[in-house]
Amino acid sequence: MVWLWRFVPVLLLAGLVAALLLRRRGATSIPEARKRFYQLREHLEAEFFAAAARGGKPRGLRWANCEWESEVVFAREVATRRLAALVAVSISFEAVEGGDMEGLPAVGNLRHASAVFFFDRGRWRTVGKAVFNLSPAEALEHFKGQYERLEAG
Repeated sequence: MVWLWRFVPVLLLAGLVAALLLRRRGATSIPEARKRFYQLREHLEAEFFAAAARGGKPRGLRWANCEWESEVVFAREVATRRLAALVAVSISFEAVEGGDMEGLPAVGNLRHASAVFFFDRGRWRTVGKAVFNLSPAEALEHFKGQYERLEAG
């Protein structure tokens, strides 16, 4: 029975090495994350629209359509070190029937914005957040304390 105690440090070390290898295997390089974003872009755009439409903002308006632009800027969140992608988008809304916005002529105007995506646990995600009236480059400049721009590469 005493001989079993000799194997405990070996088993602990093997477990630690295995855990580190599994954790490292889940790490994704920035070029790989960018590649995944472009591969999944169409799906991510649909996910963004669905999440944003469910959010109920702006009040009194219903999300009608998103026109996606080619501009994509990648950045890193300063606080979390998580990757982010901002995509230029033009959004159109419709007034909710019986709501405060019904009948207002400005409802039909296109709104320019940046759709926000983030890379979390090896997967691109979105919660439907849009930064209105700012292109992706302008949004990064405006929030420069929160985001670090990643150079193209």
